[in-house]
Amino acid sequence: MRLLPDPAYPEFLAELHLCGTGAPDAALARLQPAIRSRHSSRRPFRDEEIPAVVRDRLCEAAGAEGAQLLFPGAWHVRSVLELVRDAEGREAVEPGMREETARWTRTEPSDVAESADGIPAEAFGPRQRGTSAPVRDFAAGRRVPGRGWAPFEKSPNIALLGTARDEPTDWLCAGQALERVLLQATADGLVTSLTSQPLEWREIRWAVRDPVSAMAHVQMVIRLGYGPEGHASPRRPVADLLDVPCPGRFAQRGEGA
Repeated sequence: MRLLPDPAYPEFLAELHLCGTGAPDAALARLQPAIRSRHSSRRPFRDEEIPAVVRDRLCEAAGAEGAQLLFPGAWHVRSVLELVRDAEGREAVEPGMREETARWTRTEPSDVAESADGIPAEAFGPRQRGTSAPVRDFAAGRRVPGRGWAPFEKSPNIALLGTARDEPTDWLCAGQALERVLLQATADGLVTSLTSQPLEWREIRWAVRDPVSAMAHVQMVIRLGYGPEGHASPRRPVADLLDVPCPGRFAQRGEGA
């Protein structure tokens, strides 16, 4: 596999050559059943610790793709939550950010929305009573019929996914590692959601990093726990994302929502 094989086409993410008839990767094969059941859950999780053995498997999943996964201590989790709230405040007064959120989210259910992209209303989850968990409110002040309020976990389980460098290939590796971590979490009975708000502002992104860790660049903040599964979101057809020009060779152009 070659990542970003043609600099002239940055959307051409990877080129893969399929060869040989060896045994499949057993670790990846075990994750295959989790693909269809993995969905982001923006609903309340239980206040329950994740066992160390499960955390270790998630860290190994990130490492297998060339990234790092770190579970910060309680003091740094509080710091991350404060940074999330800071970023949300910045977004609230930034017209471009609000417009982008509205473009990629739907306040109507998926069976009513015309677009095949974006997050439908039923996947928003309830509004929080308080701000204990790092869950983005995709409604962004818009009315969503039938959406209620709920208390979320007081002590959320947070993991930081990061890389040693911060170049395009590192972003791509981080995306691969993120998908593997999410599938491993699903296979282990966890539900997850993602938080990127504080990483989208240069002024505060550096503060998300745990200063006592070896992780140089945080690429995603992951909320994990035990609770209700998330609602499915639309997926693009595979043909929109993969070119198969001839037997034994295909090129990956992108990844679905």
